[in-house]
Amino acid sequence: MTAESTPGSGATGPGTPGEPAAEGPRRRAGGRRRRPRGKRSGVRIAAWTAAGVVALGGTGLGYVYVTLNSNLSSVDIDQVLGTDRPDKADDGSENILVLGSDTREGGNKDLGGGTDDGSARSDTAMIVHVHEGREKASVVSLPRDTLIDRPECTDADGGTHPAARDVMFNSAYSTGGAPCAVKTVEEITDLRMDHYLEVDFSGFQELIDELGGVEITTSRAIDDPDSHLELEAGTHRLDGEQALGLVRTRHGVGDGSDLGRIQLQQAFVKALVRQVKDVGILTNPKKLYDLADTATRAVTTDSGLGSVNSLISFAGGLKGIGPDDLHMVTMPVRYDPADPNRVLVEEDKARLVWKALKDDRPIPEAATEDSATGEAADVVSAP
Repeated sequence: MTAESTPGSGATGPGTPGEPAAEGPRRRAGGRRRRPRGKRSGVRIAAWTAAGVVALGGTGLGYVYVTLNSNLSSVDIDQVLGTDRPDKADDGSENILVLGSDTREGGNKDLGGGTDDGSARSDTAMIVHVHEGREKASVVSLPRDTLIDRPECTDADGGTHPAARDVMFNSAYSTGGAPCAVKTVEEITDLRMDHYLEVDFSGFQELIDELGGVEITTSRAIDDPDSHLELEAGTHRLDGEQALGLVRTRHGVGDGSDLGRIQLQQAFVKALVRQVKDVGILTNPKKLYDLADTATRAVTTDSGLGSVNSLISFAGGLKGIGPDDLHMVTMPVRYDPADPNRVLVEEDKARLVWKALKDDRPIPEAATEDSATGEAADVVSAP
């Protein structure tokens, strides 16, 4: 399969088998520390999934603290990045970068196609802005195809990587791992990322299965052999494998771009949060433990969330946020006239988004009007 040449085809690099690789340095994530069991990297829907799952039963995890704590893996991003960063907000809000990669390492090599080539590239990035009071959140998806100027950055092992111009956003992660991805996002937005979360292919699939699946409704049939997903129009309860296929699919819906896939992901996140709210696991200790065990094995965090106690405190503050409390948008972009497989930031509109988050206010509608969308907004919904 080759990249399509029509406008909006949006070939997005190595996340889908056969698609062209991202621009920029191509090496194994610049000294990223490997996590045990090969589960260091994440999936498209990223670790917002895991945060929601942990929020389910946070207060009941104390009796298995030691086991669950040993499951966690973390990266000390604050130490790597130092003090040359945007200031922390002082209004009670927080920004969390949730990130996944398309690695095929370890338990992920049989999921979603591809081969274990030792590399890892960020596949989905979402800035989750939790507003003061923790009753609402704004979520901004960052398309991996976006051409950006990547800053000089340092990886977790102290290796330095020079700045690069006009490279794909996902090259930041492949170049310098999580610290470089955070540094790049902060450079783009001038917002401090207070935390970082990541989850892998196999962890995502296991989480969905532990939840008993997630129910969605499709307005049209989806048939995408690349993501191994085939669904008729109607209501479905997706198991882990099907859910993974849904958040990876792009060619079967919309204009075939990564922007359309982002719209599917956003719809799935809302359905997932609704499912989390409805699952009655708090009265089932074994179900609670199994879910917590899976979630803590699946996530990688910054060191500030690198313990069960920290995750419990953080996730407990999110459990009041339901699907109707999530305002989900995509960073304003337009297709690159020089390459329809890439997108460019709509700078003026993007500034409205970042200012709204900096001021802890809702993102104005004007910020996302007339931006490229992907044309898949109404394909998936919660029933």
